[in-house]
Amino acid sequence: MNKKIILSFDVEEFDTPLEYGKELPLSQQMRVSEEGLRAVVALLDKYKVRATFFTTANFANQYPDLIRSMAQVHEIASHGYFHSTFEESDLRRSKDALEEIIQKPILGYRMARMMPVSEEAIAQAGYRYNSSLHPTFLPGRYNCFSRPRTPFLSKGVVQIPASVTPLFRFPVFWLSFKNFPAQWIRLASRWIWNTDSCVNYYFHPWEFADISDKSVFGLPFYVSRYGGQRMLTKLERHIQWARKYAEFITFAEWHDHLRKNTKLPDA
Repeated sequence: MNKKIILSFDVEEFDTPLEYGKELPLSQQMRVSEEGLRAVVALLDKYKVRATFFTTANFANQYPDLIRSMAQVHEIASHGYFHSTFEESDLRRSKDALEEIIQKPILGYRMARMMPVSEEAIAQAGYRYNSSLHPTFLPGRYNCFSRPRTPFLSKGVVQIPASVTPLFRFPVFWLSFKNFPAQWIRLASRWIWNTDSCVNYYFHPWEFADISDKSVFGLPFYVSRYGGQRMLTKLERHIQWARKYAEFITFAEWHDHLRKNTKLPDA
């Protein structure tokens, strides 16, 4: 198959409730993410699908055996050291910590919440690719309509943006899966495949845990809907559909393909 698909998951402390004024102990943040992560890994194993897990060192230090086991099949990449705080030194610290746990090189990075990060610092920390750019408009978070939609080079590092459609830049990510009909996601995926040959989606493991209790988590409906088993079922149905048309690969594999077969623009 010429068409490719990448599933990625941001493995982190479930600190989203803090953004909505809820206090959630770190231990509970970890447990919610762990619950969802184990469910996701079991689903991927069922279909023999490999994915990329952008993982905070803080989470990996809490569950080293789980992350080490995942690394035997999937790609582990860095999501920083902590999810709620950031210093540039965390770029290298998180890479070193994850490599110590899985005993494999960490090639990629994704900034928490897709926030801007120094591309020079990414390069100096030793990463080969960065997937911290979401070239769409997300109210209250960022507007990156003017940034490149497809992979490019910056400071010698391959930048691999989250997938959005041409023209309208409709995003195919976790919030889209939760709030738009499956047919919209499939239509957008076909459009991206036909123009870019690869579509990548990103999710969070905590979406696949039960986060519906508003008194505990305080999440708005557009974040909490289709949580737990319902979200797992939506992802499973998408995998069943997508594997008919595309091959699942990791970010590292797509990076290698781009380096070997594509003349990437500098931006």
